[in-house]
Amino acid sequence: MAKKFISIVIVPNWKTNFRTVNMSQKAVRLLLGAGVSFLILFVFFLLDYFSMTTTKARYRELLQETAQQKETIATYESTIAQMKETIRNFEDYARKINVLAGLQSPETLKGEPGLGGGERADLARAPQTRNIEPGALQAIKQRAEAVEKNLNYMLHFFESQTAVLATTPTIWPTVGWVSSSFGPRIDPFTGRNAFHAGLDIATNLNNPVVATADGVVVQVGFDKYKGNFVSISHGSGFSTEYWHLNKAAVKSGQKVSRGQVIGYVGRTGKALGPHLHYEVHLNGKPINPINYIIEE
Repeated sequence: MAKKFISIVIVPNWKTNFRTVNMSQKAVRLLLGAGVSFLILFVFFLLDYFSMTTTKARYRELLQETAQQKETIATYESTIAQMKETIRNFEDYARKINVLAGLQSPETLKGEPGLGGGERADLARAPQTRNIEPGALQAIKQRAEAVEKNLNYMLHFFESQTAVLATTPTIWPTVGWVSSSFGPRIDPFTGRNAFHAGLDIATNLNNPVVATADGVVVQVGFDKYKGNFVSISHGSGFSTEYWHLNKAAVKSGQKVSRGQVIGYVGRTGKALGPHLHYEVHLNGKPINPINYIIEE
C-alpha cells in the first residue's frame, strides 16, 4: 500500500518558480503533537509565572505588614516599660509620704499592688522583652489604681495635718550630690569604721543652704568639727543641723520658713572639701534624711 503524503507548496512573491515540501501523515501528526505539547507547556509556564508574581507581591506585602507590626509591638513595649517606670516612681514617692506621715495607708497594709512591693526584676527586664503578656496592661492598671488610692488617702490625711507637714524637713538643703550617705562608713580622716549621722552633700563653695522646713533657729555657732553651723528646731520632735558653712545667714531665735536661705556652703571645721553635712533628728535621735525628702 502506497504511503500517503501531504504536500505543502511554497510560492515566493519575488520568484516565479515555487517549491513543494512533501510530508508523511505520520510526520504531520508528530509535528502537530509537538506543537500542542509546546502550547500546553507554554500556557502552564505563563500560569506559573503569573502565580509566582502574585505570590511575590503578596510576600512583599506580608514583609511590610510584619515590619509595621514589629514596630508597633516595639512601641507598645517601650510605652509599657515607661508606664512601669512611672508607676514605680509613684510607688517610691508614696512610700516616702507614708514614712513622712509616720503611718501606713490601708492599701499598704493590705499589700495592694500600688505599694505592696512587687518584683523589681520585671521592670529591669521590660525593655528587652519581645512579647507583651496578656495581663501586663491589667497589672499596670491595678498598680496605678492602688497608688492613686494611697495618694488620695495621704492627701486627705495631710489636709488635716498642714502644720505638721510645714514643720517636717522634706526638701534638699542645697543643690549637689550625696558624697556620703547616712549609716556606717569608713572615716575619711582615721580610716576606721564609724557611724555617719547625716548626709554629706558635695557642691560648689558658697552655694546657698536653705531650711528644709519651717522652724526656729536655736543655735548659730562654730565648732572645730562642725565648723560654722546652724541648728533649727521645727517642732513635732524634729530638728535639723547644717555643718561646715562658709557663713550663716540667720541669727539665733530667728523664725525661718522652708526654702529660706540660712547660710552658704563652705569647708570649715573637719572637712576635706566644700560640702554640707546635713542631719535630721527626731526626738533627739539622728534619722536618715533621705526617708523624708520627697522632692526629686
